[in-house]
Amino acid sequence: MRIPFELAETVAAVVDEGTLDAAARRLHITPSAVSQRIKMLEQQVGRVLLVRSKPARATDAGTVVVRLARQLALLEHDARAALGGESDEPYVRVTVPLAVNADSLATWFLPPLARLSREHPVCFELHRDDQEYTTGQLEEGLVMGAVTSQADAVAGCSVEPIGTMAYRAVAAPEFVAAWFPDGVSSAALERAPVVDFNRKDELQTDWLRVRGVDPAAPPRSHVPSSADFAAAVRLGMGWGLLPRFQSADDLAARSLVDLGGPVIDVPLFWQQWNLRSTLLDAVGVAIVAEGRRALAP
Repeated sequence: MRIPFELAETVAAVVDEGTLDAAARRLHITPSAVSQRIKMLEQQVGRVLLVRSKPARATDAGTVVVRLARQLALLEHDARAALGGESDEPYVRVTVPLAVNADSLATWFLPPLARLSREHPVCFELHRDDQEYTTGQLEEGLVMGAVTSQADAVAGCSVEPIGTMAYRAVAAPEFVAAWFPDGVSSAALERAPVVDFNRKDELQTDWLRVRGVDPAAPPRSHVPSSADFAAAVRLGMGWGLLPRFQSADDLAARSLVDLGGPVIDVPLFWQQWNLRSTLLDAVGVAIVAEGRRALAP
């Protein structure tokens, strides 16, 4: 049994775009043609490939096909480059989907991608998630590479250490004066408002546990944007843990106060598909090099 590239590409387009209509626009065919291609491939492999929900999502079998489509697109790009095809069609670019945690995205992650987009005909589709969950997108075939806190390689992937992102608990001076007038005690921490990134964010919870404080006690706000999270802490909505990139200048200027306590170190790793691709390897090398330059070893 052979899986035609255009059929696999169609399944991947539906997963990426969420609907058959959007996939049709991307592929420059009709929605009916998209539906026919999917049915044809499902008949060939004898499996249901898509859950027709909104947005559409891949089944386990569909995930295998999506991964194949992305691999074939990369290999086709490498072959065209080797044959000199890039110069013939400079406006044709391959899209590389990547997963990254919010704090890396807001600080050091974009510059290497900008350089790569100038050097290669490539676009990037970035999926933001907590560093503990980005490998799930690798396993599902949604992305080709991910910044993650998981040191164990996902099946079919290679892994490289990047560095450590160190987080300190900080707060605005006015917040400290209002909530910690007698010092950052356990009793005060049980009452003082906390800022979390989202409900997956465990950094503040881990810090409280180390301090011997019940994490369920303090009230919490959720600000699901790295820059806005830092702004919320600076504005006194609550205290939170910020990486050095977002706190060093404010601590030096005394517009933020270090609450002391443990520094939470989050080791980061780069995982990518274990595929012989010149382009994907170039992406991985650039990201790892930038991360190692920017982060603590």
